[in-house]
Amino acid sequence: MSHRPPTPSGRVTSAKIVIAGGFGVGKTTLVGSVSEITPLTTEAIMTSAGVGVDDTRQVPGKTTTTVAMDFGRISIDRDLILYLFGTPGQTRFWFMWDELVRGAIGAVVLVDTRRLADCFAAIDFFEHRRLPYLVAINCFDGMQYHDPQDVRDALAIPGDVPVVACDARNRESTKHVLISLVEYVLTMRRSRAVAPA
Repeated sequence: MSHRPPTPSGRVTSAKIVIAGGFGVGKTTLVGSVSEITPLTTEAIMTSAGVGVDDTRQVPGKTTTTVAMDFGRISIDRDLILYLFGTPGQTRFWFMWDELVRGAIGAVVLVDTRRLADCFAAIDFFEHRRLPYLVAINCFDGMQYHDPQDVRDALAIPGDVPVVACDARNRESTKHVLISLVEYVLTMRRSRAVAPA
């Protein structure tokens, strides 16, 4: 998305985007890497109450978890501000998702290809609510282990849903994911506007 001149009225547009995915996939990291404000996080120390509930085998160094949401903000250009809401990943916190997605224009489903099944619930959630989403493959250790088309096939998502690779730790990479989502949402809205009734 190129930088646009300010709107004729000088009005700033804001939009809400949800960042979702499985436990320990990098949602808090993504919000923190791109936010131009100090992100609000609701990270709590993992305790013995999570033993047998939270599967930490694939994320052995993880000591904290999001218990409500993450919040950040990024100005894409002079007249577009995105507000980012990261969801908690564990199923016991999913009751909050309906509130977190209220008013959102779209969502990023962050996936870890080592635990691909962890993102199915988020995809189902957004498809059921008809909220546009894209899939962002988090390239842990800077390595992309699977081709985006292979991930699309494994997730059985529609061909128009973008699948992009990213590094959730890298601001420019994360910004590219957000811009791709905004472009996708705008394309969908334009196609709906011209579709015959």
